Amino acid sequence: MEKDTVSSLEKTTLTMEDLISLCKQRGFVYQGSEIYGGMAGTWDYGPLGVLLKQNIVSEWKREFIQKRSNMFGCDAAILMSGKVWEASGHVEEFHDPLVEDIKTKKRYRADHLLEKHGIENVEGMSLEEMDKLIQENHIKSPDGNELGNVKQFNMMFSTRIGAAEDSSAISYLRPETAQGMFVNVKNIVDSFHPKLPFGIAQVGKAFRNEITPRDFIFRVRELEQMEIEYFIDPRKEWNEIFDTWLLDMKNWLISIGLDKNRIKEFVQPDKGRSHYSIKTVDLEFVFPFGQKELTGLAHRTDFDLKAHQKGSGVTLEYYDQETNEKVMPHVIEPSMGLDRVFLATLVSAYNKEEVSSEDGKKEERVVLKFKPHIAPITVAILPLMKKDGLAEKGDEIRKELSEEFSVMMDVSGSIGKRYRRQDEIGTPWCITVDYQTLEDNTVTIRDRDTLNQERVSILELTSKINGWLKDSRNVT
Repeated sequence: MEKDTVSSLEKTTLTMEDLISLCKQRGFVYQGSEIYGGMAGTWDYGPLGVLLKQNIVSEWKREFIQKRSNMFGCDAAILMSGKVWEASGHVEEFHDPLVEDIKTKKRYRADHLLEKHGIENVEGMSLEEMDKLIQENHIKSPDGNELGNVKQFNMMFSTRIGAAEDSSAISYLRPETAQGMFVNVKNIVDSFHPKLPFGIAQVGKAFRNEITPRDFIFRVRELEQMEIEYFIDPRKEWNEIFDTWLLDMKNWLISIGLDKNRIKEFVQPDKGRSHYSIKTVDLEFVFPFGQKELTGLAHRTDFDLKAHQKGSGVTLEYYDQETNEKVMPHVIEPSMGLDRVFLATLVSAYNKEEVSSEDGKKEERVVLKFKPHIAPITVAILPLMKKDGLAEKGDEIRKELSEEFSVMMDVSGSIGKRYRRQDEIGTPWCITVDYQTLEDNTVTIRDRDTLNQERVSILELTSKINGWLKDSRNVT
């Protein structure tokens, strides 16, 4: 049986082309509507992508909901009354700066064009300031044509509910999950009577009509968010709570495998903050295409609850039984884009290594070094041969382990080629079923990172793998 060793490790410069190719070839992410030429800003998650996303969400829920006594889950409807978005300010405020190619009529994000020409600190600029910079720097469209004036473009997808054609039927695909939690605060307080501080957490789809989606799954039109609205007492100091959330977010990202050296803090300046925020700190990540926002932590004050109280006419104040006072809670919002965390996880896991087999042959392997508890496939079963009952024995082991783990069985090609395939999708452990297995009920289990192989009893597999997964969660 082939046994590999890592003889040298290269520090590779990962390109997005490498990553996108791997994602398609190995079933992580496909272009949306690909057989029809593709649809910009949409991506379909394949079998391994679905499993990786599920694991990320599961770990997020474990850390931020399950382990905390004051957190409540929510799954609000994507379609909401149009009045929700009027009250929240999205109808008036949720805009991006748009500029049009005068000749081709193609539209572009003005801030993105400025950034491409080396102009910094674009976020928060007024339309007039962007117009002036475009003119002063003689910036053209990507097709080399003159540009029109910068205008505001509302990013919400609008739709109509039912058969009516009047304004009362207008709704929107939600551009964020937050408002679904704000409009359910009263329901949760009435049902569970939590004390301040408490949080509402939600994972769900959001939709933004991006003018120029780009950078693979980083900026898309259909995205998924993992958000928390954490309601705090406005009469008490909030900075310590804010700083604790920021540290918890960073530690969690590292715990699922993100390269801590790629994570950077960025304090949003006054001009860059959303209108409702008095403090916003982003955790940015160094992607192959640059350092970009990964997560955000914002103090939203009482803006949203006051807006919905005014818009709905329903009191959303919190009654403090201990002091016999009514207060309007303030909100600290830890927000993460699942697609961006997914991409950062892939970037952090990607490695190229040179390996040597027992016969001295050297070759390069691509390996995704996911944390084992995040990896889409936990263990692969590799019968040495298809014949002589080895494949049937492998399938017995697969059925047993799949009660607890994500398991793949691979019987195609040499054992070395199968190891490489599993390395490339990040499988932490490969179990080889050979002729000795039929004699003594033992198998060889190979570690993805060290390439060490150990002979163990089939009866020990579940406990051993569970132990290794527990260790994976505890190591940052």
